[in-house]
Amino acid sequence: MERFDTRVHQPHPPGYFLYVCIGRVVNFLVHDPNLSLVLISVAASMATVAMIYLLAQEWFDLRAARIAGILFLISPLAWFHGTVALTYSVEAAFSALIGYLCWHIYKGDATFVVPAALSLGISAGIRPSSILFLGPLFLFSLWSVPIKRSLLGIGVLGLTGAAWFVPMIYSSGGFANYFGAFISLWRTVPAKNTVYNSPIATSLARAFVIAFIYFLCFGLASIAPLLAPRQPSTSQRAHSIFTAVWVVPALCFFTFIFLKFVNSGYLLLVAVPGCLWLAHWIADWYDRSRWPRTARLSLITVCAAVNVAIFLAFPAYCSYRSVRHFEAELNQVQTAMPTVGPPSDLLIVGFDNHLLGYRHAGYYLPGYRTLEYPSVQLTEGTRIFSMKDRSTELLASLPAGTWSRFVLFPLPAGNQEYVHYIDDVVKLLPDSDLHSVTLNGHPFVTAPIRDLPLLYPQVPFAAR
Repeated sequence: MERFDTRVHQPHPPGYFLYVCIGRVVNFLVHDPNLSLVLISVAASMATVAMIYLLAQEWFDLRAARIAGILFLISPLAWFHGTVALTYSVEAAFSALIGYLCWHIYKGDATFVVPAALSLGISAGIRPSSILFLGPLFLFSLWSVPIKRSLLGIGVLGLTGAAWFVPMIYSSGGFANYFGAFISLWRTVPAKNTVYNSPIATSLARAFVIAFIYFLCFGLASIAPLLAPRQPSTSQRAHSIFTAVWVVPALCFFTFIFLKFVNSGYLLLVAVPGCLWLAHWIADWYDRSRWPRTARLSLITVCAAVNVAIFLAFPAYCSYRSVRHFEAELNQVQTAMPTVGPPSDLLIVGFDNHLLGYRHAGYYLPGYRTLEYPSVQLTEGTRIFSMKDRSTELLASLPAGTWSRFVLFPLPAGNQEYVHYIDDVVKLLPDSDLHSVTLNGHPFVTAPIRDLPLLYPQVPFAAR
């Protein structure tokens, strides 16, 4: 929020420009950047519940609407993302809003075209992927309205997009900087394991991840499809077609192009229509069941309690227990670092990791110079991401300074994958130069600054 520069991944491409702008406005009021973004997530979650309720009531009935709202409210994944500083809850809110508006267009009400176009344009400014995933739903709904109104909607969408895209390009230093950074990131991460250049098993694995995230998102409510009537009513066929257009683009992308489990929030976009249908099947079962009313309510209460338990204690990154554990680890490392060495004598080498990554080191220890390992290959050449005073730079050479040593920023404890990764990095350094000390349960491995080029062989040392 202090400095928008996608070239140095602050934030990383594609930038989330309107999200940053909204964060700046809220931060002007609360003077706490993290709290500002958390408040946006909370507000977005509330809006999502409201829009889910309204659309479920239109599609089905009041009981289904109430259940649909509750499903999202107690979804472990939605709960997590509704209380952290990430964009996924905002995208979910716009998915619900755009779905509601496009449904009215699909039913022939042309007065909703302009609001839908505005909403989609704004959503793309918050998460540009929205135009890829929700754009087909908007275009599909336009088939039901006159051509002039359709062209008006497309024009409004274009103008809304330009209203944030042009300032974003300006803030990024021009087209070359913005798209150069975007292409470099695409080649480095998503493009490496697409269906076009990796075994089909990779896509199948992502499909299994999506299935697991589905259960993580809805908990025991995930079994609701087993309650669905075998013969859906004719009136629901339009809902089914509309839902397919709503979810298929995103599911195809996440299956065949890119998805990681730690990015489970991506799927909140399609969780919205999921809430509608699960609620409908649960409500239908509730009405058809011969169980006593007390038994039906007791079963629903147990299912809700299980979902709450999943959020509180499930061993995944998105549970309350895991968040508190990570915060405790981060605090332990932050407290111990001054004991390892002062910023004038110690340089930090952090890793590209979601938990205790180099971004955490650079933000929570702003007095230290932090380098990311390994270096990255960008369009302009080999570079190192570096942070100092919470500002990011791209270094073409190793920095010169007063440091006598560098330290490997610890990764989360108790994970053998992290242990092996650190071991592989340590093997690049001479054993005789290594010094390790354990503080607050975390190992801090240090080495003389003269060994730093061994970690970055393709990057020259800056002249002193």
